[in-house]
Amino acid sequence: MPTSFLLEFSRHIHKSEKRAKERLADLFNEDNTPHQGPYLTRPPQQFQTIDSRYQQLVHDIGQTALSALKEQGLSAHPKQSGPWLHSFMVSCITASVELACRQRDDLNYIPQGAIIARANTILRWPTEISDPNSGSTYTKDLLPDAVFGLEHQTDSGSRFRFFAVEADRATEPASSSNFHRKSFERHLLQYTEYIEHGGYSEHLNLTAPMLVLNVTSDSRRMEKMISLTQERFPAGNSYQLFAKWDAFATPFKPPKPNFSLLRSPWARAGLAPFELQSYRGQ
Repeated sequence: MPTSFLLEFSRHIHKSEKRAKERLADLFNEDNTPHQGPYLTRPPQQFQTIDSRYQQLVHDIGQTALSALKEQGLSAHPKQSGPWLHSFMVSCITASVELACRQRDDLNYIPQGAIIARANTILRWPTEISDPNSGSTYTKDLLPDAVFGLEHQTDSGSRFRFFAVEADRATEPASSSNFHRKSFERHLLQYTEYIEHGGYSEHLNLTAPMLVLNVTSDSRRMEKMISLTQERFPAGNSYQLFAKWDAFATPFKPPKPNFSLLRSPWARAGLAPFELQSYRGQ
């Protein structure tokens, strides 16, 4: 998490932002701890841009922090494999939504860990899809970048929605003649199976609806993704949502929390925009 995120998460327990930043530095530098080492690390990938010394710092938990959490009966999400910047983008997306929920009394954020533990499963799920060119059928594992839920407090009681997160930095093609290569078109096929055919309900033991949040760093990329969705769903698609967050374009710059991910409408193909913060029919 960037420093700005950590300060926002801990706003209720610190009076001085300056002292909170000093505390982060202590947790990074101090190795004389009950667990024999510093509790925080600073991922080296953040220092690979020419102006990194002028940006806010990004922190991660170290092995000693994992040991301390375990002693308290707590745990951290296992780290995903793959490029660091991609995992960092996913963390910033979900944390932004959680922080925005904390500012409201009518919304509760349900983290991935709680969903996975309740279903007693892992995040990976096999989907059976057909190559539109050859007609051949293949089983391809679907692994969302993250999942989370929102509990809406309404006059009629609690209402739930769940979300799969897909962070897109335009590192994969929108479409590909090679069906075995990951692409956004294959993404559409897999999520059709997962959402429309009830795979997510069986996988995560959910009865509430699930939607897919596609966050990309480029406007033209988002337009292309929406266009491909429209081609496959001429009548519109209600569960594929799209938003742009240009902080993850080149050059890299650690962002501040993006509360608009909850507050602003998300684009859809062929349908009106969708608001995460509202539970009224959309």
